[in-house]
Amino acid sequence: MPAYERKDLKSPDEVRTFEKGKLELVKIGGGVVGRLTLEPGWKWSVHVKPIAKTQLCEAPHFQYHVSGRIGVRMADGSEFEAGPGEITALPSGHDAWVVGNEPVVLIDWSGASNYAK
Repeated sequence: MPAYERKDLKSPDEVRTFEKGKLELVKIGGGVVGRLTLEPGWKWSVHVKPIAKTQLCEAPHFQYHVSGRIGVRMADGSEFEAGPGEITALPSGHDAWVVGNEPVVLIDWSGASNYAK
């Protein structure tokens, strides 16, 4: 057996779909990497909150922003936007939404396995 692992997000181990979005998960290296694709009009508190059954998103995220822009509001009320090429680390307790008319694609190294379930 080789001492390395190689996987492709084109063939995810699991796919979770929800209104205006999907999450593709790859299990590798003892962890999980996720690719989130969020369509224009998506908002966590509208489209995922009914699945999560929590007031805010409680999944922490460590993510790379591939495309599109996303707005984030933390539990303390602070807000910011992130876009292509940026890396964000979000603790539990936030809402988020797609900004503009371009889909958002994120690669998430933390929290993806608990997202939308």
